[in-house]
Amino acid sequence: MKTLRLYYEYGSGEPLTAEILEVRPRADAAVAVILDKTIFYPEGGGQSADRGTINGQPLLDVREQEGGIFHILQAAAPLRPGPAELRLDAKRRQDMTVQHTAQHLLSGTLLRLTGACTQSIHLGEERATIDVDAPELTPQTLLMAEEAVQDAIEEDAPLIIHHCPPERLEDFPLRKRPPQGEEVIRVVEIQGKDFSPCCGTHLRATGKIGMLRILGAEKYKGMTRIAFIAGRRVLRDSRLLRQNGELISRSLKIPVEETGKGVLALLEKLSTQEKRLKDLEEADALHEAAALIVRAGPGSGADVYQELFPHKTMEELLRIGRAAQKTIPHILVLAAAGELKFAAFTSRKDADIRPLLKTALEQCKGRGGGGPSFFQGSFSDPADLSAFLNALPKTLPQGTAD
Repeated sequence: MKTLRLYYEYGSGEPLTAEILEVRPRADAAVAVILDKTIFYPEGGGQSADRGTINGQPLLDVREQEGGIFHILQAAAPLRPGPAELRLDAKRRQDMTVQHTAQHLLSGTLLRLTGACTQSIHLGEERATIDVDAPELTPQTLLMAEEAVQDAIEEDAPLIIHHCPPERLEDFPLRKRPPQGEEVIRVVEIQGKDFSPCCGTHLRATGKIGMLRILGAEKYKGMTRIAFIAGRRVLRDSRLLRQNGELISRSLKIPVEETGKGVLALLEKLSTQEKRLKDLEEADALHEAAALIVRAGPGSGADVYQELFPHKTMEELLRIGRAAQKTIPHILVLAAAGELKFAAFTSRKDADIRPLLKTALEQCKGRGGGGPSFFQGSFSDPADLSAFLNALPKTLPQGTAD
């Protein structure tokens, strides 16, 4: 069934009446609606499909299949052949049209300035990307391209749509090869800037783009992937950056234009403080380990020493345990009451602590694992942790030591 395509001429949010010719069920719990005419652009050429409603039901996707245009909606939508009201999401269409026109201008500019040809494009909801056949583009090159694009925007160069035939395709210096097997090739010309075969939606002149901003570039499969935004996306991005800049400015009590230097200075200060804090933590761990060695020393009369710490974190106990295990032959089992976790340490080469701990773990509903000299575990109930510590023997069971 042939659908009349009105999407190139229709970008309004005002409703349009059409006729539903067929409603086809799909395997993915959706339906495909075929119309006698449509204002919805189907996905293609790197541009995503339009959104909107048919008889008030949200449009999920629009696809060109089997020589026709399928409008995808939820299967629960009460749609049947007959009259239908089509309403386009005009703001989204305008945004996508701006991004697509900006992409043509950017790709044409990069080809002219660097010789890098665009191999693929993606017009996303938040940002757009192009992949160009250059292994690397310097920041200076990208800045030069961005400035050249802005010059072309301010020139307000017109866009001209050619159809070949009746026009001759070979008369146009195309930036990329045209699709094969098409009776008519649609060529989009940005006057004096770019010629490209394309089926997408475009502005009437470059001035409507407003502004383009290159966000960055990265290596991708031997090429360079360039991310950019255009139109109102640039305004939204600028607004967000300004809000964040002012927040940092107020927090650091420095002018907005100095926030970059201010953040770097703060990070350097924090790095110094973190190193100092780590040194203090290590010194405190050595002090705590010395006291632990006294409590677990020969006077304790035990091969296995366990202790519950009500106010220390597991991270602190790991530092203390590692410092203490180096100087005493005991098996140390240290538990953090607040986190319901424990760690066991030993420097003995003739013992494997796993059998000792696993037996008590199974009895007390704990979980854990480790090796012969280091083991960790956790519990979901404080009573189980206490029971586990009480279940540990004071001396090594037969078979634990080699």
